[in-house]
Amino acid sequence: MFKFLKKLWRDRRGNALIVAGASLPLIIGSAGLATDTIQWVLWKRELQRLADSSALAGAYAKKAGAAIDNCSGVSSATYAQPIAYNVKKYSVISSDSNLTCSASNAPDDGAYTADPNAVRVHLTMQRTLSFSGMFMSSAPVIRANATATVVPSGTYCVISLESGSTTGIDATGSTNVNLGCGMITNSTSMSAAVATGSSTVTATPIAAVGGIPSSTHWGTGTVLQPFTIAQDDPFATVSPPTPATCNGAVTVLPSEVRTDTTGATATTADDALEPGCYSSLNLKGTVTMKPGVYYMDAGNFSVNSGAVVNCDGCTIFLSNRDASSSTIGTINLNGGATINMTAPDVNPYKGLLFYQDRRAASDNNVTINGDSSSIFEGAFYFPKADLTFNGNAGMNTQCMQIVAKDVSFTGNSSISNTCPSGSGSGSFVGKKVRLVE
Repeated sequence: MFKFLKKLWRDRRGNALIVAGASLPLIIGSAGLATDTIQWVLWKRELQRLADSSALAGAYAKKAGAAIDNCSGVSSATYAQPIAYNVKKYSVISSDSNLTCSASNAPDDGAYTADPNAVRVHLTMQRTLSFSGMFMSSAPVIRANATATVVPSGTYCVISLESGSTTGIDATGSTNVNLGCGMITNSTSMSAAVATGSSTVTATPIAAVGGIPSSTHWGTGTVLQPFTIAQDDPFATVSPPTPATCNGAVTVLPSEVRTDTTGATATTADDALEPGCYSSLNLKGTVTMKPGVYYMDAGNFSVNSGAVVNCDGCTIFLSNRDASSSTIGTINLNGGATINMTAPDVNPYKGLLFYQDRRAASDNNVTINGDSSSIFEGAFYFPKADLTFNGNAGMNTQCMQIVAKDVSFTGNSSISNTCPSGSGSGSFVGKKVRLVE
């Protein structure tokens, strides 16, 4: 035996065998640790993905006004428990992992404890590692945390309140839309906002609850934000006044054809109209409208070609004093008219230039026209209308907002939305849900 060992010691193949044998535990250990590391990273990623999606589910539910659960009772969770149900539905983690979940709103730790919209989710699980587990008294605990909240998504001067599956914003023909602000639609269509024909649209951002098809018609620098949360109606709390009495229809004729008749013709010496209730206003000449509220009782507000209309601090309400009636008027702003209108800079109608009652027929048609010398400062609010903005290259709309059911652009539309300080008008801040921690 001794001679054999001496011979083996001098044999190179024997040396290699000894070295290999001595190295085998190290090789096996390295391979085992590498396998465990990869497995641990995979589990960690699965757990973090679940925490992220659960926090987002909670934040979306919070934004929608739903109750937020604390992620208990995962196995029996329903839609009424958005966080726990998300864990139940989307977890790919083995049921023997001792998964635990807790959630808080506002967060119980982290940087967003004072944010009432923030939702924080904590997940833990225990999984036995195939190699390291042989040397550990208990399985390691893997943790994942995530926080989601509502953050600003941009500033908008065009809002489409369309909530169905039809297109909410579209630019057609050869229109050139250049907005120094954003557009958003609540449409759930996969073509919620589109630019077709030979149109060019530059706006930042363009957002939609549904999809936004990519297109060469979106101008350079335009940011698309599909699948965002719905934009709130910025004038949802505003209601029309309720006049006790009302004047009849009033027409303002050009000065050369005015008469002293009463009824349909306004003949005020200073060419001024007083605020109040009218069955309709039909402006054909030069007129100054005094600041205040003008209520159209089931009738229209019309500005004809050749008219010159000035109004500083006016709100035009298109409504009906009969609360049971759905007969609501519209606006007729014809090309060739010179219109200089600004909204009030104080409440209750701050920043609101035109308001069509929500009782109006759905998808009623409204068109905004204006001469190159026209100025609009304030919001056009037509929550039930299909509104078409037929811009003019020289039209001054630097402080104009549009809120309608559906919005279409034709002509050369330019809205910079840079409102003068103290004007009462301004863009609307959008919201989106995102992970923040």
